[in-house]
Parts: sequence; structure tokens; C-alpha cells
Amino acid sequence: MEVVQLSTFWLAAGIAVAAYFIGDGMKNFKNPNAKSANPINFMEEDGMEQHKLIKESELPYFTGLSKEDASALIKDHPEIPHIIINHRAYFPREKLRKWLMEAGTR
Repeated sequence: MEVVQLSTFWLAAGIAVAAYFIGDGMKNFKNPNAKSANPINFMEEDGMEQHKLIKESELPYFTGLSKEDASALIKDHPEIPHIIINHRAYFPREKLRKWLMEAGTR
């Protein structure tokens, strides 16, 4: 009998949680531009998107260069904005964009 009561409790708890999330989602049903509790939206709204890091392997896609040219860019220009985390290079997206624009005007 105790197992039935416990499973009934978890079923009720699951229904309550589902109802909460459905109700929260329905709050802004007709207002798609409203702020959301989604952490990704908070990042974009708070300007956190500017802190996004690009992996070294993604650099050719970001710059439009070939893999060989991207590697040469890193070796030829050690002043390129980057950080090293666990022996891997990452590039702050906005700083890299700004650096590339300034390098293109030199």
C-alpha cells in the first residue's frame, strides 16, 4: 500500500511541475517579445553575447579564411586577441571582430 501512495505522490508532483511550466509559458503567449526566463535570452539582453568565445577550430568559419590561412594568421600576429584555457586558444568574438576590422584598415 505504501508503494501506491508514493507513486501517487510522484505522479501528482509531476503534474504540478508540468502545470507550472505550461502556465509560465502561456503568460507571454501573445507577446513574443517579452522577457523570458530562458538563460540564453538573458545573455543576449544583458550584453553577455559580446563575451562569447570562438574556438581556434571555428576561426576559419568566423573569418572566412582557409584553415591554413587562419593558422598562419595566429602565428604571424601574436597580438591577435585571444586567451589560453587548458592549452587551447579561444578568441573573444567581439574583440576579434574589432581587431580584424582595424587590421584591415592598416
